Amino acid sequence: MTSLVLDLLDWYAQHARSLPWRGIPDPYAVWVSEVMLQQTRVETVIPYYQRWMEHFPTVSDLAQASQQQVLAVWEGLGYYSRARNLHRAAQLVVGQHGGQLPSDPRALRDLPGIGRYTAGAIASLAFGLDEPALDGNIRRVLARLFNITEPARSPAGERRLWELARQLLPPGRAGDYNEALMDLGATLCTPRNPDCGRCPLNHHCQAYHLGVQDERPVVLAKPVVPHYTVTAAVIERRGSFLITQRPPDGLLGGLWEFPGGKLHPGEDLPACLQREICEELGVSVNVGDLFGIYRHAYTHFRVTLHAFCCHLSNGQQPQPVQVQDLRWVKLAELPGFPMGKIDRQIATHLLERGG
Repeated sequence: MTSLVLDLLDWYAQHARSLPWRGIPDPYAVWVSEVMLQQTRVETVIPYYQRWMEHFPTVSDLAQASQQQVLAVWEGLGYYSRARNLHRAAQLVVGQHGGQLPSDPRALRDLPGIGRYTAGAIASLAFGLDEPALDGNIRRVLARLFNITEPARSPAGERRLWELARQLLPPGRAGDYNEALMDLGATLCTPRNPDCGRCPLNHHCQAYHLGVQDERPVVLAKPVVPHYTVTAAVIERRGSFLITQRPPDGLLGGLWEFPGGKLHPGEDLPACLQREICEELGVSVNVGDLFGIYRHAYTHFRVTLHAFCCHLSNGQQPQPVQVQDLRWVKLAELPGFPMGKIDRQIATHLLERGG
C-alpha cells in the first residue's frame, strides 16, 4: 500500500461523511444510493433516498411496484431513466437472481442502468471486492494528483484514470478507498477553489506543486446549449383537466404532462399549440389566455414553456394518437400523477388558483 493511499485512508478514518446508506450491510441500499448519486449532489439525494427506502425497502418491494408508483416516489430528482432502469433491474434481480443483487461486476453491468462506475462502486462498497470506481469526484482528484493533461472525458484520459484508480487500489480496502476519494473530491478537492492547504494529499499532488490545480482536470469545450420554445394546453372540461402520459422511454418517459409541444419555425404560439394538440390527440382547440411562462434547464438543452388556457372545439373527444394515455382529472387528483418539474409547477398553480 503506497504512502499516498495510507494518507488517504487515515484522513478518511477521521473525516468520512455520515451518509444514510453508509454502514448498512445491504447491497440494495448501496445500489439505490449509487444510482441516485449519478449526476446529482449528495445533499439533494439524501431526502429522496430516505423516501425511496420507506416506500421500497427491499428489491422485492421495488420489483412488485408499478412504474407509476416508482416514478411518483422519484419525482423531482430528475433523470427519470434512472428510476425506470432501477425498476426494470429489480424485476430482473427477482426473476433471474433469486432476489439477490449479484456481486460479479460483469453480472451487475448486465442490469439496466448499471455501467462501469456503478458496477465497481457496488462491488467494492457492498461486496468488498477489489474493484475501482471512477465518478466525477474521483476523476478530478486523480487528474490533479497525477497532473493528467489529456481531457478527463476523452478516451485517452478515461483509460489513464481507470488505470490509476486500479493501480492504487489497496487489496481488501477497495470500499474505503473509493469512498475516501469520493469524499475528498466532494469536500476539499472541489471543482472550483480547491482547499489544497487542508488536503491530506497535497504533498503527493503534482498539479498542486506545479500550481495548475485549477486547470485540472482538463475539460473538453462544451457545445452551445440549444434553447427551445414550447407550448402547453391547460384544457378544462366540467371541472376536470386533461393530462397526457409520455411514452414509456425517452425524456420524462412515463410521466404525465399538460399536452403540447415544440414551436416550429414560422409558427406563432397559438398555431403551435393547435397543431400539437391535433397531432397528439386528434382534436382541435380554442386557445385562450396565457396561463403562465415556465423555464427549465435540462442536461443538454433549455426550454421556455408558454402554457395557455384552452377549450376543445365543438365537443370533440381527444384520443391518445401520439401519447401513451390520457386522463381527465380533478384538481385534487393532480398530485397523484408523477410529473416533470414544469408540469408540476403548472399543476401547483392550478391548485393555488382553484382551477
